[in-house]
Amino acid sequence: MCLTLVITLYYSSAFSETGYRLWMRYDRIENNKQLEQYRSQLQTINFQGHSITAQVAKKEISSAFNGLLGTEPKVTLSSSASLLIGTPENSPQIKSLITPKELLNLSDGYLVKTFHNKGQQQIVIAGLTEKGVLYGVFHLIRLMKTQQSLSALTIREIPSIKNRVLNHWDNLDGTVERGYAGTSLWEWHKLPGFTQTRYTDYARANASVGINGTVLNNVNANALSLTKPYLLKAAALANVFRPYGIKVYLSARFSSPIEIGGLKTADPLDPEVKRWWSMKVKEIYAYIPDFGGFLVKANSEGQPGPQNYGRSHADGANMLADALAPFDGIVMWRAFVYDDKVPDDRAKQAYNEFKPLDGKFRANVLVQVKNGAVDFQPREPFHPLFGAMPATPLMMEFQLTQEYLGFSTHLAYLGTLFKETLAADTYAKGKGSTVADVVTGKLDQHQLTGIAGVANIGSDVNWCGHPFAQSNWYSFGRMAWNPGLSATAVADEWIRMTFTNDINAIATIKEMMMGSRETIVNYMTPLGLHHIMARNHHYGPGPWVKDAGRADWTSVYYHKADAVGIGFDRTATGSNAIAQYSPDAAREFADLANIPDKYLLWFHHVKWSDKLRSGNTLWDELVSHYYLGVRDVAKMQSQWKAMAGKIDEDRFKEVAELLEIQHEEAKWWRDACVLYFQSFSGLPIPASYEKPAHDLAYYENLRFYFVPGIKN
Repeated sequence: MCLTLVITLYYSSAFSETGYRLWMRYDRIENNKQLEQYRSQLQTINFQGHSITAQVAKKEISSAFNGLLGTEPKVTLSSSASLLIGTPENSPQIKSLITPKELLNLSDGYLVKTFHNKGQQQIVIAGLTEKGVLYGVFHLIRLMKTQQSLSALTIREIPSIKNRVLNHWDNLDGTVERGYAGTSLWEWHKLPGFTQTRYTDYARANASVGINGTVLNNVNANALSLTKPYLLKAAALANVFRPYGIKVYLSARFSSPIEIGGLKTADPLDPEVKRWWSMKVKEIYAYIPDFGGFLVKANSEGQPGPQNYGRSHADGANMLADALAPFDGIVMWRAFVYDDKVPDDRAKQAYNEFKPLDGKFRANVLVQVKNGAVDFQPREPFHPLFGAMPATPLMMEFQLTQEYLGFSTHLAYLGTLFKETLAADTYAKGKGSTVADVVTGKLDQHQLTGIAGVANIGSDVNWCGHPFAQSNWYSFGRMAWNPGLSATAVADEWIRMTFTNDINAIATIKEMMMGSRETIVNYMTPLGLHHIMARNHHYGPGPWVKDAGRADWTSVYYHKADAVGIGFDRTATGSNAIAQYSPDAAREFADLANIPDKYLLWFHHVKWSDKLRSGNTLWDELVSHYYLGVRDVAKMQSQWKAMAGKIDEDRFKEVAELLEIQHEEAKWWRDACVLYFQSFSGLPIPASYEKPAHDLAYYENLRFYFVPGIKN
């Protein structure tokens, strides 16, 4: 190979932008005025602390300064250093500057504060713990990457939720259930002997947004995860994550005492079963001293659980909680349940099973509740359990991986979904009793709090499959730390840290992101429709799905389209699921005059000819949403084309091509759904709209093989 070609290949590889660095791209600040300002403000650094967490924080800030500033502040022990970092315990200077009131209840939070003394500026990053210091370091880096002023900082941050956890649905064979970014991040066959650098970068990314826990394995768990060989592998990962303040958790298969323990039962009230779990937990803590605890899916979708033995979810959760309690471990018990008995309304089942158990769980149990009552749909009203179990801490579960939002080919910023759910009013204790207040423990004074995100991370070089899917990992972490943040502010941060600080580019990309989820709802499930995707793999539209073995596995069960109208009647004249909400919320949902259009068909069966607030009939409004969704994808394509030259060529091309796929698939969704629902309404598609490319039979007969995210 000639020298010229070697050099060309080297530089092409060295400067290609793969997306691997996520929002942690420490490239030189291009704004020269801002660069010189930071250099003048950050000339010397006094960073006290010798723990493993302090060491990684020092390494991080050194890397960031070298990259962003092209220089590194001089390390000093002087109390007049321009940047002072540490805890009051290890830094006398910080102890003299920070008042006890500022440190009160700081927990793993931090202070970032600017002091001025005799014309000299000094920035202090302080925490009560080294973990808090690490979070503070990442906050300062975020300020610099988003080019914020450091001249008058008064920042006091405390996490609103204690346990901020990613749930990985990764299997031991390397597949990822509902994963669209390659295979599992965990190379089980190389662990525990080899821990790749990628694991450290994963921990860095999580710590940078305040995520402090990770469940390594699928909720549809394999009992082998609790055997010694796999516990040693988990321990190796825990060793990598520990300096970054991240605890490891495991999904526990409820039947493990039978499958790997040799017992004849997994009855949670059986003394031998209790003893087995106590010994297993003791073994786990011998390998992983800071093990976080168990996530459990039980008596749902065929998973074993306490109901196999006539016991309740509380019986099962409490048995595991008792085993974990001596080690300060917790149980995250999922409320996503449905069994072999088809209910009158699938949306009611979790409430029906868990509401009677309120107050019966141990103090170290969190009941983990999905954001909506069905299953991570593009849009759902908030789950009725939020606000309905005041004596039990409820843990939010969001899905970052885009199982119902276009996999890794559709641009969907989910910060708007997270915010919509967290800001929803449960009215549990009067107006203003938001879902966020339930999850943070504020509403019912719970100290144990948690939030989970089903991870969208895999082995793809850019981690998440779609460059914009990274924003959902980022926004989940930021809103888990502070649910009060706006989706707009978080999007602004992410764009600046990931792509550019160019004002015009930020405005355009932010507009794309903020409308992206609504765009998908429009071309998939407008006006409260839900669960109309294809069966099993969930790729593409399938409103015609029926005869799937049980009614609530079909689409026709949920949309209930007929010659009269469409929608699931959940009012008192239907399933009465509406009664599971507090009276004020129920009244709003029940009132056709006041219910937001976005939830209309979730709660009501509406006639095709009924007029909506827009003045359109339901049919015309439904069709208009489907066509609007496709038009908005075309608009995003046009907006992204304008980013040429403002975004690196690699990611610009990747997003442009993915938007083309999204546009074609949006038309597929639109045409298939409009034609199918037209077969019930009998009404024409307005003449102003382009006609579907094919007839209904064409779409119904499409077949797909080897779709990612499922085992084939």
